[in-house]
Amino acid sequence: MKITLEELRAWVAVVDSGSITAAASQLTQTSSGISRALSRLESKLQTTLLHRTTRRLALTEEGQVFLEHARQILASVEQAEEQIALRREMPSGRLRVNAATPFMLHVIVPLVDDFRARYPLIQLELNTDDILIDLLEQQTDIAIRIGELRDSTLRARLLGSSAIRLMARPAYLAKAGTPQSVADLAQHQTIGFSYPDTLNVWPVWQSDGDFMRIKPTLSASSGETIRQLALAGQGIARLSDFVSREDCAAGRLVQVLTAETRELRLPVHAVYYRNTTLSSRIGCFLDFLRSEIDRRQLL
Repeated sequence: MKITLEELRAWVAVVDSGSITAAASQLTQTSSGISRALSRLESKLQTTLLHRTTRRLALTEEGQVFLEHARQILASVEQAEEQIALRREMPSGRLRVNAATPFMLHVIVPLVDDFRARYPLIQLELNTDDILIDLLEQQTDIAIRIGELRDSTLRARLLGSSAIRLMARPAYLAKAGTPQSVADLAQHQTIGFSYPDTLNVWPVWQSDGDFMRIKPTLSASSGETIRQLALAGQGIARLSDFVSREDCAAGRLVQVLTAETRELRLPVHAVYYRNTTLSSRIGCFLDFLRSEIDRRQLL
């Protein structure tokens, strides 16, 4: 049977205070409870630690040796508790964050400077993947997922949602013509995703009243690659607002079929493994990310 911290604390308190009654008062326990803790401790160690008389308590030789070890153990536990408390106040350690390339570049990277200034003891490791990853296999603390969640093993915090629109470079439209109706898209170069096909649903309605699903004439696996292709004048692309906002403001991209575009928003979640205790560094990153996304209207 293993010795407990409760028994060690009772033992040291009795020695330091000089009596079971005083130790009970110090630890806000009953005298009988302290006495039982000492008896259990001696039973587990199979030795006598204290000689008890009506007037005083005297350490045995074994008790003197064990007292030093008990003090060291309790000091180590207190130090560990203090370190954890400090980490809660000033989170530290490595934080691995995974996101699709566009979200990493257009949302997270612009926030890194402020985050590091606020939490200088956290070492960020930013990784990008344009496919869903296994958090445990990739040793990832937080992953950003865009779209509906299907993995029940994950816990999630909603960061917001992003509208998607059809965008093109003005030079492309000057050359190919600006589509005036959804039907006109059949005459244009369309840039879409090679995988998954669900990302090729565009926010305009077909004749049957459902969202249009395209077969792209030019495809890529990365949303950032699709953005660059649109900037290069290769056709019309479906882009999330957080990807295209700066390009629109600068006039590098313009929206097409504005009147025909329907509300189609993709939820953005930060996910982490369900069985993971929410550490202070994960918690502060999630709080910071959500706060800054709202404040800067990044989604």
